[in-house]
Amino acid sequence: MGMDEGAIKKKAIVTQMIVVIMMKMFVADAADTNDVFSPCLDAKVQKSDGFTFGLAFSTKESFFLDQTQLSPCDRRLALSGKGAQLSVFRPKVDEISLLTINSSTFDPVMAGGFMVAFAGQKYAARSLPIMVADNTNTITSFTLVLEFQQGTLQNLYWKNFGCDACSGDSFVCLNNQDCAVPTSKCKSKGGNIECNIGIQLTFSGTDKNLNALNSWYEVGKLRQYSLYGLYSDLRDSVAGEYGKLI
Repeated sequence: MGMDEGAIKKKAIVTQMIVVIMMKMFVADAADTNDVFSPCLDAKVQKSDGFTFGLAFSTKESFFLDQTQLSPCDRRLALSGKGAQLSVFRPKVDEISLLTINSSTFDPVMAGGFMVAFAGQKYAARSLPIMVADNTNTITSFTLVLEFQQGTLQNLYWKNFGCDACSGDSFVCLNNQDCAVPTSKCKSKGGNIECNIGIQLTFSGTDKNLNALNSWYEVGKLRQYSLYGLYSDLRDSVAGEYGKLI
């Protein structure tokens, strides 16, 4: 039995949507002049380039050698032999991005509970270790700023906005600065809450053409909201509409 006219139109709409998305991906790739894809190599970037950096997950002590914090790229740390986990991302320079790590396939407690953001070789830029989870609580929302000078990464640092976004009985406030979910309530531990890690990524400083990178200042306007929450609502809305189409 063939499809009716309404089903054919709906299928055509979905196909058009996929084509448009693919076209946007090709345009984005064409605008990317950065051919460095390793987080352990140096890159000099401009606005709209892709920029590769990494997140390493391990114990806090694993990131130090003789009380000095080293880049996760430094082999002297021997992170691979300590059960560390690695995620690599390539966001577009000077755009606010939301990076997510699926908790159904990754357990931050088992990895050591702390994470460090890093990129580069000569400057070996790295953030301070920040706690993600322990056996009691899991922090699901972070803001990371990448600071550039003339297109070269100089620093990565975490920003905290307090616990204003904490709401309901599902969240607790840690040290008056981080919203966290009791780890026992996470789905990976048998609870009913998705404890996916969400990182709001922004940029500051200047690119290689001395253009100002301003996305960090935009976050100040959004800080009363949870970008991860907004994304989740949008994702659920789109998924619902897509379900109706098919």
